[in-house]
Amino acid sequence: MSPTQQPQRPVLPPALNELTITVVHDNYPCAERLKTAWGFSAVVTGAERTILFDTGSDGELLLENMARLHMELAGIGIVVLSHVHVDHAGGLTGFLKAHAHVEVYLPQSFPARIKDIVRGYGATVVEVTGPREICPNVHTTGVLGRRIREQALIVRTQRGLVVLTGCAHPGIAKIVAKVGELHREGILLVAGGFHAEWATAGRVERIIATFRKYGVRYVAPTHCSGERARRLFQQQYGQGYIEAGVGKTISLADLQ
Repeated sequence: MSPTQQPQRPVLPPALNELTITVVHDNYPCAERLKTAWGFSAVVTGAERTILFDTGSDGELLLENMARLHMELAGIGIVVLSHVHVDHAGGLTGFLKAHAHVEVYLPQSFPARIKDIVRGYGATVVEVTGPREICPNVHTTGVLGRRIREQALIVRTQRGLVVLTGCAHPGIAKIVAKVGELHREGILLVAGGFHAEWATAGRVERIIATFRKYGVRYVAPTHCSGERARRLFQQQYGQGYIEAGVGKTISLADLQ
């Protein structure tokens, strides 16, 4: 490469103009007919393939909630597990018993026995280390953190990036910063567990400052985010705050 030549960036597909995230397992309620339990799971539609992000703690509850929401399991082609904790991966076997024709993206650090269980059901294991594309417009941050290894999901839309987190053990501010490092588009929404259950008000304010730095326009903290953090985000974001819980559906059209 000559000194005047610039490295070519990969050509990206047109960003999505439709996207829907539906929370199907959570400890916060949002729809009366659905059951709650500690953990998190969400279905992401609008990309080339439908994605189940995390599986909550209870496969039976997960499937029951999905049935009540009239979701067809056969339509799900990819499962992404943020990390190994039971409140995010505990529902996996229950899900695979009902629908195993999927690719399961999980951190390489997952125990071999879990990978063997996934393969035993006939599903495909995809081990994640660094950032990578999962399908057009859908990416993983790659595995972050030291003690607890975790990945987050990034979806490119025409209005900006949507970031979905499981428990944010590496730090929700660090995840947002990583997304900003990986992708040039602005961040439209950050949703999921923020791991701020025991965070002081001062720490939450610093997290919010990082969100502002990276231009995050909407927030939907749930699961392990904690009441203090949720209320502070609500105060700071106003109409940009989304009250999330099991049964909540967030669509791109809602984010004006």
